[in-house]
Amino acid sequence: MMHLFLPDSDATERLGRILAATRPALATVHLHGDLGAGKSTLARALLRALGVQGAIRSPTYTLVERYPLADGEAWHLDLYRIGAAGELDFLGLDEAAATLWLVEWPERGGDVLPAADLIVALALHEAGRAVQLRAGTAVGAAWLARMAEREDLRGLSAG
Repeated sequence: MMHLFLPDSDATERLGRILAATRPALATVHLHGDLGAGKSTLARALLRALGVQGAIRSPTYTLVERYPLADGEAWHLDLYRIGAAGELDFLGLDEAAATLWLVEWPERGGDVLPAADLIVALALHEAGRAVQLRAGTAVGAAWLARMAEREDLRGLSAG
């Protein structure tokens, strides 16, 4: 487990770049946090660092946005507005395999979603955001280990 503090948007961008630089070829990230905690901001920073050009829209109303990557496709989901996990059947999530899943409000997706390799919990804290990153799989544990070796992560450490 890793605890970080993001004092501003530059720190959020840095975390997004670190996640992008260390990510495994196939990964699922579950993003937890209250409204306004920074889930979409972090997802946007990660996607931008992976080379996504143009607008990166929040999937609040569309539920899923798909972005081409050099090595596949990223799916950014926001499940806040769904009433039941069964509603995901209509999104066609099983039509193609994404190489990166970024899922906001994953608890609303039930067992329909792939297991989280990395669980990211964001919370407003003082003037910034507290972040807890936890591995959900062996892939996630290896991802966290690669992140921990990064010099550019040290300035974000919360202990």
